Amino acid sequence: MPTNAPVLDLKEDILRLKKEKNVVILAHNYQVGPIQDIADYLGDSLGLAYKAQETSADVIAFCGVHFMAETAKILNPEKTVILPDKDAGCSLEQACPAHELEAFLKENKDKNYYVIAYINCSAGVKALCDVICTSGNAPKIVNQAPKDRPILFVPDENLGQWVIEQTGRKMDLWKGNCYVHVEFTRQSIKKIKDEYPDAVVVAHPECPKAVRLLADEVCSTEKMVHFCRETPAQDIIVVTESGMLHRLQKEVPGKNLIPGPTDHCACADCRYMKMNTLEKLHACLDKLEPQVELPEDIRKKAKVSLVRMLEQSK
Repeated sequence: MPTNAPVLDLKEDILRLKKEKNVVILAHNYQVGPIQDIADYLGDSLGLAYKAQETSADVIAFCGVHFMAETAKILNPEKTVILPDKDAGCSLEQACPAHELEAFLKENKDKNYYVIAYINCSAGVKALCDVICTSGNAPKIVNQAPKDRPILFVPDENLGQWVIEQTGRKMDLWKGNCYVHVEFTRQSIKKIKDEYPDAVVVAHPECPKAVRLLADEVCSTEKMVHFCRETPAQDIIVVTESGMLHRLQKEVPGKNLIPGPTDHCACADCRYMKMNTLEKLHACLDKLEPQVELPEDIRKKAKVSLVRMLEQSK
């Protein structure tokens, strides 16, 4: 089908291909609106990891970034896992290459680190870790870490700092960050807060500490839905990637949801998340590619840390 076909036709053909090939479509909260609307399941990294583990579909179409599709493959080696754009990466994943982490652990072998990796990392990094976490369960996972071993938290320094504040556990932090969330500044959030003095602020823990200190709530994208629904405030400043506003506007109607601005734009888009389009989703369902493949030794090691997270999150 040509890419300039009407959107309605694309949606209909995506649904046809999904049924014919027994596909489940998983989409992250930061995806573009049309993909969110057609997904079978929409959520954050933790929720989607559970859905990937539970699905009975033959094919998993993961509308997110590459490490998310890898996560689905780690948990489902027998299934075909596809993603709309193979180049949809992540600045956090790039901040902690597996070979650099491996070298660091070898150089510091005497410390016997207990390694906790934020899920925003490659399968190679997951294979080197003791347990994975997400922004939604990070404090819970850290609280279950052994008391007799030092913790190394990779790759998000801002999330790690927030977890330290929540748990009181001492951790060594890898120097990585989400390029989107560090664009939010105290000045940009204070300026929009001055325009809406009665607004509450909900922010993602990947934001810098100066921004988190201005927030009424710091939480994962999934918990943002509950916060926005339950708060009595009518004006809510949402400090995370812009795609989250699409879901919130559908699930929390009647409230004034204000995208958190950066110093140079009214909202923050992740260039990687936005590489996925309805046209690319259609093409990957049609051809069942690009597919995610992993070396079996890496996949098995990475599965151990992922399954440990899922078990410790219950």
